Amino acid sequence: MTKIPVAVVGATGIAGQQVLAALEGHPYFEVTALAASERSAGKTFGEALTEGASGSWRWYVADAPPSPKVLGITLQDARRLKLDDVGLVFAAVESKAASELEPIFAARVPTVSTARPHRMDPDVPLIIPGVNLDHLRLLSEQRRRRKWNGFLVTLPNCTATGLAITLKPLDQRFGIGALLVVTMQGISGAGRDLPALDIIDNIIPFIPREEERVEIETRKILGTMHGETLLERQIKISATCTRAPVLSGHTEAVSVALARPASLEEVTETFEQFGEEFVRLELPTSPTRMITVHRDPSRPQPRLDRDADRGMTTSVGRIRHNSVIPNGISYVLVTHNACMGAGKGAVLVAEYLKHAGYLA
Repeated sequence: MTKIPVAVVGATGIAGQQVLAALEGHPYFEVTALAASERSAGKTFGEALTEGASGSWRWYVADAPPSPKVLGITLQDARRLKLDDVGLVFAAVESKAASELEPIFAARVPTVSTARPHRMDPDVPLIIPGVNLDHLRLLSEQRRRRKWNGFLVTLPNCTATGLAITLKPLDQRFGIGALLVVTMQGISGAGRDLPALDIIDNIIPFIPREEERVEIETRKILGTMHGETLLERQIKISATCTRAPVLSGHTEAVSVALARPASLEEVTETFEQFGEEFVRLELPTSPTRMITVHRDPSRPQPRLDRDADRGMTTSVGRIRHNSVIPNGISYVLVTHNACMGAGKGAVLVAEYLKHAGYLA
């Protein structure tokens, strides 16, 4: 099989490195171009990872560093990226740069983004594999309206990812009226912006803009397509997002008001059966199940469960009735923010795009 040549933009950052780790040895895609800031342009990727006075290795993800071939690729300036021989772009840059650069890439080449600026554009699909792949129907309208040869697909906020994965099956079977969620988020989700001494022996009760993103993005993810128009799901969502002293993995305590009563057995069954059709595609980065349910009341825990199925499965436990909320169900979930919620999730989206014929 001829592999699709891909470019990773923002390769030296944490999100870009997560994408590169997921692409290492990939059967569909081959990394042929890397881009970063103007400051890093002209260096090999390996040189950029060791630059600085200390000469220390700046590979921030848990996976092993890329192959010597990838380390030897010369970084291009992201604003001058050559796209002639590229079949797919992974854009993993900061929000300000993403707002400017992603439309430039997508005008010519299919682009998968991990960044925020275009997530809520009405013609840009905000995709979680196995949850709302039908939203890719927006791409025909996007291309028509913008006169693009390529297209832009975005990934959600990593906190919204695990939440939406668990809400989708409940909404499909029982309907959802409203929900409350309290998150305890791993420090890797903060990138390099969190001072180490701030999180030791501590919980930080506020993450700027996080709660708003969870609320608005979840409504879009759970929306329904009417022709080539997406109607967002009109449900009430209240989120409280905190940072906890955990390396990776987001824990979320969720309470949902269902539209009709459901037994705990029905809820458990609904979680366990969700996504069966998608996982049967056996895409290279796909989990073997979307949700794993734990009967042990001490689970899920980030240290024990974030790496389930290589970080691609959401773990759920503590399923119980909530007598304060009408038809209320409460549960706890753990999801790996740096895997399904970031680089590996982006690669899984691209795998489905290839499977569905969106990539040449």
